[in-house]
Amino acid sequence: QVQLVESGGGLVQAGGSLRLSCAASGRPFSNYAMAYFRQAPGKEREFVAAIRLSGDSTYYANSVKGRFTISRDNAKNTVYLQIFSLKPEDTAVYYCAAAFLGTSSNYFPAKYDYWGQGTQVTVSS
Repeated sequence: QVQLVESGGGLVQAGGSLRLSCAASGRPFSNYAMAYFRQAPGKEREFVAAIRLSGDSTYYANSVKGRFTISRDNAKNTVYLQIFSLKPEDTAVYYCAAAFLGTSSNYFPAKYDYWGQGTQVTVSS
């Protein structure tokens, strides 16, 4: 089992920034590709960003490219999502997810083995 605990969400004005963190425990963190998804009210969960086991490759949804940066610190068992230039449409619950030994299908929630509880991000206009 892997436990994922997210933090860093909050209420920010449009144009602001946030850094989300997801701390992992229970299994060797470096064995897991990590990702963030988000879910807005009434919408399906959507892919935001992913990072490979070693952190050498990252992937982003088109809607967040250039504004979001995913990174990981395997020594601290933590993955980060730095968010710049927040928009009201970024409002959602953000979830981190872990896929054992990675996945070739970063974009699909079903490919991930473990999920955090989510952290709310609200962007006011």
